[in-house]
Amino acid sequence: MKFLVFLGTVRDSTPPRPARLGLRVAKACLECLTERYDEHEVELVDALDYPLEPVFKPHFAYAKNRAPAPLNELAEKIASADGYIMISPEYNHSMSPALANLLNHFGSSLFAYKPSAILTYSAGQWGGMRAAVGMRTFLAELGCLPVSAMIHIPKAQEVFVEDGSMQTGEDQASWFDYFDRTLMQLMWWAQAAQVHRSEVGPHRMLSDFKTSPAERNAP
Repeated sequence: MKFLVFLGTVRDSTPPRPARLGLRVAKACLECLTERYDEHEVELVDALDYPLEPVFKPHFAYAKNRAPAPLNELAEKIASADGYIMISPEYNHSMSPALANLLNHFGSSLFAYKPSAILTYSAGQWGGMRAAVGMRTFLAELGCLPVSAMIHIPKAQEVFVEDGSMQTGEDQASWFDYFDRTLMQLMWWAQAAQVHRSEVGPHRMLSDFKTSPAERNAP
């Protein structure tokens, strides 16, 4: 199966905090996936690699074949993936604006009928858990329902060094065991959804509205 790991931070921290704390977290997540789930294909999608237009215009709002190439390429990756891992810091008790902005560029049909997993972190003691609660609603509306287990990493700068490996005194196996509860749920649901999508095409069984959102309305 194929999984996309979305890193939803574009901000460099200032001293004494380390620069791009989220990148450390993402590297650790990728290392865990590579070590324990090497039969699957995993790719990092870094919000910093997608300088979007200053005026918001989602991928689906462009005329056919007129969307910027980076958006087209990412849309294809999203459509072909079997599941997603969403990594976010917490800003004002909410998910990263950079992650929300990037995801909002794509229609839910690309994400739909696939699972997602939530991984949050912080420099403080809560590990971004308040942002994670809001992410559940966001991801459910996007169509990629999050699995019940989540990963929260408090004081991430004290856990990981810049390459994503562990700080002295931290036990990688214990941290990866903690990651596993969420990742194993993600793999289970992703495989189940992949098999069922191949047997019963959801877009054929459940017609999407084509002309107006009013097609969703009750009689």
